[in-house]
Amino acid sequence: MFQNHKVIDVHGHMSTPPHFRAHLGGMVSLNTPNRKLDISDEQLENAQKSHLKGMDDRNIDLQLLGPRPVAMWHWTRPFLQEAICRVTNDVIARIVKLHPDRFIGMAQLPQSAELDTRNCVAELERCVKELGFAGAYVNPDPGGRRQAPGMHDEYWYPLYAKAEELDVPLMVHPSTSYDPRIEVIPHNYQMNNYIEEFIAMHLLSHSNVFEKFPRLKIVICHCGGALNRFIPTDHHLAQKDLSKNLFYDCCAYDVDFLTAGIKQKGVDQMMFGTEFPGSGGAVRPDTGRPSDDLFPVIDSLEFLSAEDKLKIFHKNPLTVFTRVKV
Repeated sequence: MFQNHKVIDVHGHMSTPPHFRAHLGGMVSLNTPNRKLDISDEQLENAQKSHLKGMDDRNIDLQLLGPRPVAMWHWTRPFLQEAICRVTNDVIARIVKLHPDRFIGMAQLPQSAELDTRNCVAELERCVKELGFAGAYVNPDPGGRRQAPGMHDEYWYPLYAKAEELDVPLMVHPSTSYDPRIEVIPHNYQMNNYIEEFIAMHLLSHSNVFEKFPRLKIVICHCGGALNRFIPTDHHLAQKDLSKNLFYDCCAYDVDFLTAGIKQKGVDQMMFGTEFPGSGGAVRPDTGRPSDDLFPVIDSLEFLSAEDKLKIFHKNPLTVFTRVKV
């Protein structure tokens, strides 16, 4: 809690028994999209024990729970991705049902570099209307080879229109990269994250997407991926009001980067996000705590007022994710 208000983490990833990932791998390797998943509620619940303890340890009261981006497997053929996506969302819904006071679902969508986003509309609608999800993840480069149209392109318009109609945000979170230039770098998907997020931010900022879809809300993870190194000028930063449309989470583990990210984007555009459980397990030498324990880090930032912190931890998530009720 912060000032007697729930701390809302907009960026969490699902925890599952090991054979869930094995099941998805089997669907791909055996080319069998109709394989039946056999996971009991007890097995799912056991997987949540450490997840819930980690949330408690990190002062997270409520978490928006999405897929593991590295396991979205958007590079698979569309007919397989449709099945992978549906199974993943059904499991997220089951986890939420086990702990409705702690989790709210975020959808995976059956994206493909071979198709525009019309094939994502039905699954988004199902997840919102039938499963009660609050939004969806979008991968700006589903094929991992930087071949998909940019996020300003008409390729995305069917999904934008449905998200606007349903009043649910889309959260930009890249996944696996098959760029041969970075294949020697361990965990190169992390580099892909900030490259693709930064590109998406600028394409959305400089295009007319939000003029065509004025009620569309898009959240870009990891403070937008990278910092702007220029002062706001016509050719480097868009000179338009994006305050109702473009938002960011605070999932950045380096304190200097996080500080600059909040200052550049502005408090009103920022929301608390940890990516827990995910890539933030490295221990901070100054605290002995995991780097994704971000609540005390943000709470310690002296340039933020108490009201600023309340906005980041609680108010802004509720403003952006209107289907979240606390």
